[in-house]
This record gives sequence, C-alpha cells and structure tokens, in this order.
Amino acid sequence: MDFDVVIVGAGPCGLAAACRLMQLAQEAGRELEVCVVEKGSEIGAHIMSGAVFEPRALDELFPDWRERGAPVQLPVARDEFHFLAGPERAIRVPEFFIPRPSRNHGNYIISLGELCRWLGEQAEALGVNLFPGFAAAEVLYDGERVAGVITGDMGRGADGRPKPNFEPGYELRASYTLFAEGCRGSLGKELIRHYGLQGGADPQHYGLGIKEIWSVAPERHQQGLVVHTLGWPLDNRTEGGGFLYHARDNLVYLGLIVALNYRNPWLSPFEEFQRWKHHPLIAGVLEGGKRISYGARAVNKGGLQSLPKLVFPGGLLAGCEAGFLNGVKIKGNHTAMKTGMLAAEAIFAALLHGDDAPLVLDDYPAAVRKSWVHEELYRARNFGPAQKKLGTLAGSAFTWLDQNLFGGRLPFTLHARQPDHEGLMLADEAPRIDYPKPDNVLSFDRLSSVYLSSTNHEEDQPCHLRLKDPELPIRENLPKYAEPAQRYCPAAVYEVVDDERGGKRFQINAQNCVHCKTCDIKDPAQNIEWTVPEGGGGPNYAGM
Repeated sequence: MDFDVVIVGAGPCGLAAACRLMQLAQEAGRELEVCVVEKGSEIGAHIMSGAVFEPRALDELFPDWRERGAPVQLPVARDEFHFLAGPERAIRVPEFFIPRPSRNHGNYIISLGELCRWLGEQAEALGVNLFPGFAAAEVLYDGERVAGVITGDMGRGADGRPKPNFEPGYELRASYTLFAEGCRGSLGKELIRHYGLQGGADPQHYGLGIKEIWSVAPERHQQGLVVHTLGWPLDNRTEGGGFLYHARDNLVYLGLIVALNYRNPWLSPFEEFQRWKHHPLIAGVLEGGKRISYGARAVNKGGLQSLPKLVFPGGLLAGCEAGFLNGVKIKGNHTAMKTGMLAAEAIFAALLHGDDAPLVLDDYPAAVRKSWVHEELYRARNFGPAQKKLGTLAGSAFTWLDQNLFGGRLPFTLHARQPDHEGLMLADEAPRIDYPKPDNVLSFDRLSSVYLSSTNHEEDQPCHLRLKDPELPIRENLPKYAEPAQRYCPAAVYEVVDDERGGKRFQINAQNCVHCKTCDIKDPAQNIEWTVPEGGGGPNYAGM
C-alpha cells in the first residue's frame, strides 16, 4: 500500500502531525495520502499520561478547539507542592520556592486518551487514513533509505507457524515516514542504532510512571486541584515524585514516577507507589473511594542533552520517540504535538518539490531549533542532571536557583552520561527493602492491578519479549542482582520459579504486559528486547 506519508503511532504527536499535514494540503489545494498506523485496538487504547496539559500547541493546531468540543475543559484551580518527610509528615512548599515552569496557571487537567480520540476524529474528518489494531513491526528499507514500515503478521502460533487464521503483515510504503511511537519505541530504537543517531548526545534517561484513577467521596474531592509530592517513600538519591490531580466527576488521577537510574536492585517502583498511597496526604483523599483503572508507562527524562539526531534518509523522529519531554515542567504532550506539527510542515514543504524532494529533511531539526520547544528544553536542560548529581533536596534547590533567578540560562550545561541500566548495585551490597503486604483498600497487588488495565493478548502467539540469551537471567542476573525484573516490572510479567529439576527458571508471562517498556530499559545486561505483539494486543485504557 502506497502513501505520501506514513505515521507510526496515534498519540498526540502522530495525530497532530497528521492533522497538520492535511491542513496544509487543503490550504494548497493538493491531494495527500496520509496513513497513521497504531498498535492499540483503538485510538487511545495505549495512551496513558498524568495529565496536566498545556494547550499551547493545541492553540496553534486548532485555534477553535473549544468550539470543536475538545475534551480540554477543566482548568487548574490550585497548585500545591508537598515534601513528604516520612510516612506521616508532609511539608507544603510555599509558592515562592516552586520553580516557575512547574506552576500550572492556565493549564488543564485532562485525560490524554480522550484527547487523542478527539484528535483522531479531527484527523479522520480531514481525510487521514487511520489504521488502529495494526502494529508496525519492521522498518522497510530501500537501500539506505527508509521506505515505510511492515505491519506484524496476525495468526502465528507460539511456535512461529501460521495458524488457520494467518494473515501476513502489510507493507506500508511512503515518500516519508514519521516515527511517533512514544517513549522507547521499538522501531525508533532500531533506527537510532542503525543510523547512529545518538552519536554525540548523552544517553536517553527514563522514568517509570505508574497511574491509577479513583472515584472518591464528594466531600474529599476538590475539582481542579493539582498536587505534586517529593521525598518519601523514595530516598534522597532516588529521583521521582508523586502526583494527585482532582479531575471532573469526583475522579482523581494519581501516580508515582520513579527514575530508572535507581541503584538498589531490591527497589520495586510498583510497591513504592502502593506505599505512597498510605501517606495521610494521599490516603485522606482516597479513603472511602474506589480504584477504577490502572496503568504504567515509561517516560523520557533526558532532555536536550539526550536528543538524538532527528532525521535520516526518508524518515523523522518526533515527540517522545525522540525525547522532547520538559522535565522541570513535568510535561511532554505539548512538545510532542508541536514537534509533530513541525515535522509535518517540513514533510509537506519537501513533497512540493516532487521528484526533487530531499532525501533527508534537514529543515525539520532547523525548525525545532528555532521553536519554543527548543527554548523550553534549553532552559530546562540542567534539571535532570542536577537531580542525579545532587539528590532530591540539593537538586531541587539548584533547580529553584536555575529557574527562578537565572531563567534557565546559567552559563554551563550539566550532563548525565551513565545509561540507566548501568547503575544497579549488587544485591548483596544493597539494603534489602521489605514491602508491606497490600491491604486491598488503598494498596493492591500487581495482578489485580493489571486486570484494571483491561490488558489482553492472544496467548498463542510468539513471545514479544525476547531474550538475547535465555540462560542469562538465572546465570547472571539472579546471583548478581536477585533478578530485578521481578521487581521493576509493574505487571508481574517476569518471575523466577522452581523448575522440575529443583533449580530455577526465568518465566515470562507475556500476556500481562502493559507495554511500559521498562524491561527494555532497566535490564542490567540489556538482554530483554521489547518488540510489538500482534496488533490490538496490550492494555485497553479508558480515560487514562
């Protein structure tokens, strides 16, 4: 199947790019064939974000978004930051000491999934071809040029053989392919390696975000309130923080983000989140409420220093695929949309040249450098490295100085050059963490949580979690690190179980996978490779 443009991923970046392409085509009176391929069963099924949303890019894409009925309706009414000094104590941070970019005046509490569904409707109305339920499994090359993607086969058994319902994947060819898979996209990872796009940049850095939606008692709900926390249950050398957003209809969105450069192999981000909910500041909102949804997703946090080269022959990287999240704002949806729009403008301008269109769209990174996205990331560039080097308390003081006194323009740039997976201590040298059992009131186990994500995979298919060396988890990771996959995975995918010979076996429960990509990032041997399962598999988030 041939198109002018193929876009991989129907998140805010990919959909904004598709809409912008069609807007430009209509303005120029040209026909344009744009395809968006999405591995989720429907638009929004794999979308998870906090989310406090800055509407700047949406204002540019659809100035009349309010009249069009965009699900961006609840403005932030009040902003609070708290330092949790222990399991019982919280210190509210005065507004004066909050970094200016972290304040949320003029922003909105939204469901990003709902916004993406709406963007999908706008894209379809403009004439975009949306293909949900089809996973882009391979990059299609023509020599050294990217010529499109190949979707994954459907109907292969676990042994790799075709079943009676087998359907081969489709070749989706295009003049240009925009990769907008989100954080740690499997094709983006391949392209960065194939073309050496990370050369000269710091390694990308990541956090794992775990989120729940609760329906709470009306008397405990304060619509429009945004709460962020630092400190407990994480120690001063473990980056991360919590959020609790009071949305509409007595719903609260809450979660914890843990940086994946943590050192203690006994740490479990999922269990830390369960502990966090027991703090009186959080429990006071949740008590008497009901948990209705759960999800997890890796987020970029490397910032400007970790951006790869954005273009290569026939293709482009945009949004969280490249790592445009603004760490000090704790936001990346607006920058994802804007970089998708800038990519669309570069692609359309190139297509106007016909047969003389350039192979590599250097106009796109040039446009990014001139945009407000680059200005934001430049000013925020020292946030992540400062947290890593100085710890939570001193790093926060540095960020306040950097942002509020110098406006992010200190005359130096910090770096964090150690990849996240290299930082683990040996298990024998690290303090063991004994987590309390869940009470099934505020805290829960992984399996009951995964159930609330509506995750489903066809069980009789090849495992999409591939081990380069199947023996390594037991041979090396278990004695060195007590096999940390058992703890860093928020979906109980990985287990060490007894085998029939009295030894140990590494078990992969791939059907539980919520597509967070943490295993692909944090495995200390980089032995686990996350690839796409059959299209339509994975979580089916509602309202996330």
